[in-house]
Amino acid sequence: MNSSRIFRINLLFVFLLSFNLFAQNKSANKSAILSTACPGLGQIYNEKYWKTPIIILGIGSCVFSYQYYNNKFEKYKEAYILRTDQDESTIDEFDGIYSESNLITLQDYYRNNKDLSIIIGSIIYVLNIVDAYVDAHLFTYNINDDLSLYIKPELSPNNGTGLISMKIAF
Repeated sequence: MNSSRIFRINLLFVFLLSFNLFAQNKSANKSAILSTACPGLGQIYNEKYWKTPIIILGIGSCVFSYQYYNNKFEKYKEAYILRTDQDESTIDEFDGIYSESNLITLQDYYRNNKDLSIIIGSIIYVLNIVDAYVDAHLFTYNINDDLSLYIKPELSPNNGTGLISMKIAF
């Protein structure tokens, strides 16, 4: 069992090396596919290692908050069902604490926050893919200190009027 697991990990490692994961020329499509398959992997491919924990923490916190709000929603939903089942022998844990309208309000609150967690997690996931795609495009972009702007006055050869020319050097 243990040797089988080691073999699978080595096979995955060989696959990633044969995939040319850390190539000099970055493919935007490959980066987007990697980020789609595993959030943060496209950023690793683009050598932007510091972004990966941010993405994983963002999506992880959305998953955690979804589970938290879903548990609270189910708890108040069950309490409301027990209270309104017309059976006097069933007593919910919030008897004397919340009214029926309070239980409905709490259900709505936790349902909205649960849905918001899904929306925010989806936005982070899509932004992860877009970020990896854009970073791959900008990977070979020339960033150096030779960016300058020259302004030089000139005289027009035709009528002798003054001109100001601007030249931007990259």
